Amino acid sequence: MKKIFVVEDEENLRNLIEAYLVKEGFMVVTAQNGLEAVEKWRDSLADIIIMDIMMPGLDGYEVLDYIRKDSKVPVVFLTAKRELEDKIKGFETGADDYLVKPFSMKELVMRTKAILKRSGNQEDYLQTYGELTIDLIKMEARVSGELIELSRKEYELLAYLAKNINIPISRGKLLDGLWGIDFEGDDRVVDTAIKRLRKKLGAAEGYIKTVRGLGYKFEV
Repeated sequence: MKKIFVVEDEENLRNLIEAYLVKEGFMVVTAQNGLEAVEKWRDSLADIIIMDIMMPGLDGYEVLDYIRKDSKVPVVFLTAKRELEDKIKGFETGADDYLVKPFSMKELVMRTKAILKRSGNQEDYLQTYGELTIDLIKMEARVSGELIELSRKEYELLAYLAKNINIPISRGKLLDGLWGIDFEGDDRVVDTAIKRLRKKLGAAEGYIKTVRGLGYKFEV
């Protein structure tokens, strides 16, 4: 199931987009402004971002510029602006598509699916780390060419750590990013998940390092 990160400051429109995408079979994470988008986009593990341009704090151009420093995740801009110069600016910033308000939800879904289909052919979605290969489209992992049977949460944990290679990640951040801020358990669930994941990784289990007193990091 593909995950979409929706960034829109108009609450009614944000809720409408979310409801329609969920109905179409997508997982959806949302943010209500540019600042929140910058804080949440990495943890969202989104396959595509749908983002308004005119937002308080940071506008869509600024958020996309921040994202493009280390990610090629597809981005669709939503805007009330119709001028060609605005579209050109969006594409120059790194947007993959541009949808002018008002738009139909059906068109949004069609454009989203088309971009995801094109993105699936890009080598960026096949990440290799030593003996480990992660397929971000099929959401699976292989060690020395052999498919590993991972649960959805184990895959998300592995992909998150690998995306932040060599960066120590606290248990709290892993818990909030992958289990959600409303999760009522404690961070021992992270340790348990890491233990299971390491066991399944076999020859690549050593890629997940323990950072004493903090959490974990992915290192090859």
